[in-house]
Amino acid sequence: MSDQIGTGRSHLGGATSHRSGGMRPGGLATPYVLGLVVLVALPVLGAAALAFTEYYGFAAPRFVGWDNYRRALDDELFRTSLRNVALIALVAVPLRLLLATAAALLLQGRSRGAGTGRAAAYLPSVVPDAAWALLWLWLLNPLYGPLPAALRAVGLGSPDFLTDPAAARLGVALMVALQVGEAFIVALAARRAIPDQLYEAAAVEAAPPGFVVRRLTLPLMAPLLVLLAARDLVLLLQVTFVPVLLVTEGGPRDATLTPPLYLYQRAFGYGELGYASALSMVLLVLTAAVLAVQALLVRRWLLR
Repeated sequence: MSDQIGTGRSHLGGATSHRSGGMRPGGLATPYVLGLVVLVALPVLGAAALAFTEYYGFAAPRFVGWDNYRRALDDELFRTSLRNVALIALVAVPLRLLLATAAALLLQGRSRGAGTGRAAAYLPSVVPDAAWALLWLWLLNPLYGPLPAALRAVGLGSPDFLTDPAAARLGVALMVALQVGEAFIVALAARRAIPDQLYEAAAVEAAPPGFVVRRLTLPLMAPLLVLLAARDLVLLLQVTFVPVLLVTEGGPRDATLTPPLYLYQRAFGYGELGYASALSMVLLVLTAAVLAVQALLVRRWLLR
């Protein structure tokens, strides 16, 4: 009987090893790679080709060489949109990191209340972008919006988030900064990855909580926080489209005009598909340059 069991186990092990040995390492990545090629690579190549043409969608594209790129470099509205998204990022990216990190530190426990808090922290990220933008249109309304009313109640005045350029950019930054769901999950995972023995040693040394956060938790979470900052900087080029389109429409006085909205206006408002493709290529190169600078700075920081 034991010989039969041993023989069966050997056959089972041989069959399992044969099946596992026949599986290619990259087999599971095939659907993702196919989707990446079809949904990303091919459209990028198509946009790169259209960027050298004058194309309005009705007649055949007419080759114009580098004219669209020269026009993009001289386009004042495009430069304004880049400046606007940079100003929004100066507020939104640090605020998103601060909120995500604070929520991760406060809600990393195992209690029922912590679970409810984690669900509440993630909830804004699952709200549809259009619904989130319309909610903020009500919150920022200068006549009956809760946020201006609260500011007036505490004597801080009420900035007009819909007609004042600086206040409008601040409103857009708040809209995109409070959707911290994915960043919160990553920060929470980074916090839980820190070994408990380090905190036990800090407790034995009677280290105060503030010292533990500054000298233990945040330095160990820093690599992932830097990655989140880089990700959020690129994400802002996309997530600002719906809030700006529905709440401010790029105003007042082009103060909230962002590159995605400007590309949308050129492509579908004016029908300049060739020029919009050139703008998208310029934006792609600028994004890659920003990420390269960030990667270089992070590498130097880690090697110090």
